[in-house]
Amino acid sequence: MTIDNRIEVVLIDDDPHLRQALSQTLDLAGLKILPLAEAKGVAAQLPRDWPGVVVSDIRMPGMDGLELLSELHAQDSELPVLLITGHGDVPLAVQAMRAGAYDFLEKPFASDHLLDSVRRALALRRLVLDNRSLRLALSDRHELSARLVGQSTPMLRLREQIGALAATRADVLILGETGAGKEVVARALHDLSGRRNGPFVAINAGALAESVVESELFGHEPGAFTGAQKRRIGKFEFANGGTLFLDEIESMSLDVQVKLLRLLQERMVERLGGNQQIPLDIRVIAATKEDLRQAADQGRFRADLYYRLNVAPLRIPPLRERGEDALMLFQHFANEASARHGLPPHELQPAHRALLLRHSWPGNVRELQNAAERFALGLELALDNSAPDGNPGAPVELVSGGLSEQVENFEKTLIAAELARPHSSVRSLAEALGIPRKTLHDKLRKHGLTFGDSGHGSADESD
Repeated sequence: MTIDNRIEVVLIDDDPHLRQALSQTLDLAGLKILPLAEAKGVAAQLPRDWPGVVVSDIRMPGMDGLELLSELHAQDSELPVLLITGHGDVPLAVQAMRAGAYDFLEKPFASDHLLDSVRRALALRRLVLDNRSLRLALSDRHELSARLVGQSTPMLRLREQIGALAATRADVLILGETGAGKEVVARALHDLSGRRNGPFVAINAGALAESVVESELFGHEPGAFTGAQKRRIGKFEFANGGTLFLDEIESMSLDVQVKLLRLLQERMVERLGGNQQIPLDIRVIAATKEDLRQAADQGRFRADLYYRLNVAPLRIPPLRERGEDALMLFQHFANEASARHGLPPHELQPAHRALLLRHSWPGNVRELQNAAERFALGLELALDNSAPDGNPGAPVELVSGGLSEQVENFEKTLIAAELARPHSSVRSLAEALGIPRKTLHDKLRKHGLTFGDSGHGSADESD
């Protein structure tokens, strides 16, 4: 049994009359009380970060108050424990205070004295727990920033969403292009949750043969099919108490999707060839690079499973939407690679920065990490500028010439790249580039670019 967090005071005294009198005093003061006749087992019943205080007699049969104090503080040294005795034993009081007792009350004592001490102890406990929560939040924020590097608005929003979802029990659907870091996000959700000490089981549904996917996920009993000679524990069951990360969920067959939907609804798994329903305590994090709503409309994905998974969606922004995060990430990965290979780190030059910023990064963070590894090894920085759909784009090369020429070329490249994106008007294009419309018109003329050439209409349009 676990003591409820709503309990504010655990009162322990082997004298039933005194226990009843003290309980009434505390109850009349509006406090939630749990009166107990013995101290044995109390420490094991207190949950982590329990928000209450313990009031205990010292001289009791079995475990006495000092032994209880020692056991409680072995679990949480900041838990307030008030000890009471009727023997007027000054050396015992000194011993209790040195052992970490919050207060020592000698019988008989006034009710106001007890209430005042308990209220001060509860106020201290709230302060301690608030400080713990703050430290944990700061630690989690630092850990997230170290894992998901970047200061762009999309990344700040993603880290905020992860921090909000991690502590919940909600299943999560991660949306992101290939190489965007879906497993990194899934691991962050697990490691920042209350399941962090449980297993994290990752499985790529797209890499499993159709003939083994059900056995891998749900397990099987001996004789369930030809070759099944012994029991196999499936991934769902193996992840019990932790998190299962199911990548490329769009590749699962419709039959398997039915079983997954049932598992998500009932939190029970049945091994192939078995009849026993096995209860599960797991969090499922699914990931996809496809639009599941569109797949459902096309009959390739079950609509009911899509709506079940889409309760808590997380979209990972592609690297091309993250601006200067590419520079930060590149230097981060390059420094890591240099340290791993025992090489001195290389500093990015202005030409390198221009190249990285105007690259479209079709392979996202994975592509950038590989490029950073080559850079750390002293190899040429050459990037494949294929578009995300696989069609080749403009080649990306280092620009020769002086700084002025490189800046001019970089500016033209940025404007041309933004022109290639859908914009309803010159106004929206100017807002996307963060410059006034008059400045945009001047730069379009200077670089020989027009709004109309990109299929948007005339460059003279104002709306």
